[in-house]
Amino acid sequence: MKLSSALLLAAVFVVIGCHRKPSSLKDQVSYTIGAQFGKSLKAQDLDLDSSQVSRGIEDGLKGEKFALADDEMQAAMMKLTEKRQKEMRAEAEKNKVLADEFLAKNKSAEGVKVTSSGLQYKVLQEGTGASPKADDMVKVNYKGTLIDGKEFDSSFKRNAPAEFPVKGVIPGWTEGLQMMKKGSKMIFFVPPELAYGDRPRQKIPSNAVLIFEVELVDFKPMPKGPPGMGGGMGMKMPPPMPKKKSK
Repeated sequence: MKLSSALLLAAVFVVIGCHRKPSSLKDQVSYTIGAQFGKSLKAQDLDLDSSQVSRGIEDGLKGEKFALADDEMQAAMMKLTEKRQKEMRAEAEKNKVLADEFLAKNKSAEGVKVTSSGLQYKVLQEGTGASPKADDMVKVNYKGTLIDGKEFDSSFKRNAPAEFPVKGVIPGWTEGLQMMKKGSKMIFFVPPELAYGDRPRQKIPSNAVLIFEVELVDFKPMPKGPPGMGGGMGMKMPPPMPKKKSK
């Protein structure tokens, strides 16, 4: 009983020590590197055993002989890649079916119109004046959601309209923006082929229909600059989050 009590007490001290805030520079740097590495692994959504991850890090730091040979580690990573690719293909196929079903039904919804490219849209509020051209810059407020209602981006939550080139975003946006006038409010139902297709992005699965509520605040001609400085030209994505200006 005395031995068991001593072991329990030692375990408690270990747990407390592990959760104590790092104080020395060495501890803070060590913890920061570990936290960043762990965060990076979590973002990749890998099925991992944390004890084996810790074991591998420990062996690497100490220069110990690894539990697996180089060819075994390479083979394991190749199998993981093959497994992930298979899962991604299956996910893309499933999402494409869901996208086609949604668009087929949505095109008959009240107020929804369809362009020759397949872009579906609905006018919520008519604007006035001219429409932006492909070479213009626009200022918009918007919210982006998936067909299940999950929000993946919103300028409203950042309390600031987004500004970007009309032809610097996904094809569905480039087409839809040129149908708007200043003050217009519309909903874009963007098919996968006018968005990211089978390439998943953060918060956006492969072959996803993207639904955007868009308000055109203003637009102006694209500022002229040196060759190759197109202000974001070539980016094929929904309106990017505002970036800090470089000094």
